[in-house]
Amino acid sequence: MSSLIDFVIHFDRHLLEFVQQYGSWVYGFLFAIVFAETGLVVTPFLPGDSLLFAVGALSATGVLNPWLCYALLIGAAILGDAVNYSIGRRIGPRLLGTGEGPAFSHRLINPQHVKRAHEFFELHGGKAVVLARFVPIVRTFLPFVAGAAEMSPGAFLSYNVLGGIAWVTLCMGAGVVFGNVPIVKDNFTLVTIGIVFVSLLPMVYELLKHRREHSRGA
Repeated sequence: MSSLIDFVIHFDRHLLEFVQQYGSWVYGFLFAIVFAETGLVVTPFLPGDSLLFAVGALSATGVLNPWLCYALLIGAAILGDAVNYSIGRRIGPRLLGTGEGPAFSHRLINPQHVKRAHEFFELHGGKAVVLARFVPIVRTFLPFVAGAAEMSPGAFLSYNVLGGIAWVTLCMGAGVVFGNVPIVKDNFTLVTIGIVFVSLLPMVYELLKHRREHSRGA
């Protein structure tokens, strides 16, 4: 667990090591991480926002090809959500207990994470697919929930593409602009924690707002 935490909060350092050791293979590595973090409900712990920020920072120095990274990571984000959505349509109703047949469960899938994503989806509807891109953990489970809720494939695809482009553009762009500022570069761990904290604020705000409105209506 400590190794995983170190990998996430010091991803900038590890990424540079990977580039130096594996060269162009690192592009496939980055694609795989973003795809897994968005496409597999059992890997919500993988770096998302911090990875994009670090990629942007290294791209600005010429270590990585910025346009290749940009295209690959957008593709990975969109493809990951699409796969996650498809899995959700197949097994989601049984996992949520809304489908026919015995309820499906798996010890690798945290039901609380699924429930949280389901509440987020119910609260925001289709735009939740875009908003969830910027919320860790919810980002991994929301496409699954959208599939389980049988959201229209066409509508999901539109929101998926929009969200994927917006997420990669903003997070990677922030890395390009701010990633090599000395105070940011020297305190990447704090920046990573800050990114996670800021990305959670919209969800916390909306949940508090929803509970307040619910309590007034009760």
